[in-house]
Amino acid sequence: MHHSVSAVLLFLLLAGEGTALAQSPPATAGLIVRRIELVSDDAQPAAEVAVSPGLSTVFIFDSEVSREGLTIEGRERFAVVDAGLTTLRLVPSEKISAGERLKLTVRFLDGAAPATATFVLAAHPARSEAQVEVYRRKRSVETYQEEVRQARIEAEQCREENERLRAERSAPDGLTGLISTEVLGKRGVDFREVTKAVTQAPGGAAAKSFVFAYRTARRVAVEVSLKYAGDAQPWTAVGASFRGKANEELKVLRVWQSGPVAPGPALQRVVVEAESASESSQGVFTLKLWDADMRRTVTLGNVTFP
Repeated sequence: MHHSVSAVLLFLLLAGEGTALAQSPPATAGLIVRRIELVSDDAQPAAEVAVSPGLSTVFIFDSEVSREGLTIEGRERFAVVDAGLTTLRLVPSEKISAGERLKLTVRFLDGAAPATATFVLAAHPARSEAQVEVYRRKRSVETYQEEVRQARIEAEQCREENERLRAERSAPDGLTGLISTEVLGKRGVDFREVTKAVTQAPGGAAAKSFVFAYRTARRVAVEVSLKYAGDAQPWTAVGASFRGKANEELKVLRVWQSGPVAPGPALQRVVVEAESASESSQGVFTLKLWDADMRRTVTLGNVTFP
């Protein structure tokens, strides 16, 4: 009976009904390269670069840098700091806190201006910039052409996302909407309880009670019942990520929560919905939820879909 009720609730959520709705930025397919051009002006503001626990961020410089001249604030918060002549690889550990901002400074060996470059490493619960190219000299035509190509890819993805959103808005509500948008296939909704298999990382903002996983023709979703875990402030998830063992990431479409997790016996339900082709959502995933300030998170491991 509980499964049937959960399936009906999922129908309503997928149709866009609910009391609290947030949407995560779509994950971009492939490796997107960030390019930063330095100028000799000392007033140039420090570029902000996103980093995340367990994920690698690689800086590639067009000039040799000094290993001895490298300074990184909060060095103990990084599991890997691997400096080469023209590269720097960083992997934050779980010691880094979401929302934390740490200063990174590198010094160049050739004495040309600018002699140093400063970056702000902004910690995010689940997203990082994988590759950052830093230029002091004039960039080649090829790098501009590649940047234009990537911009076109991102623009096309935005166009497709806009078309999808317009189609969903014009569709009817409820079960009819799921059928008309082909989210619901002939098999309906496959679902299973995965509470016992799912693990939770210590120190979360809330504690899991029940976990259900769902699959439709074009979507997957996880429903988590959360209970109060002693956090002083009420907690509401506003963002989420699904990441596989090979760091592949599903595109999260919606994060819905029935109400803030607060002191008391009441459970609050969170549903995270993601786009997925059947082959992309096989295997084991880690679900990470974060609130508005990104400092209090809930991390669930060993999540699988039917």
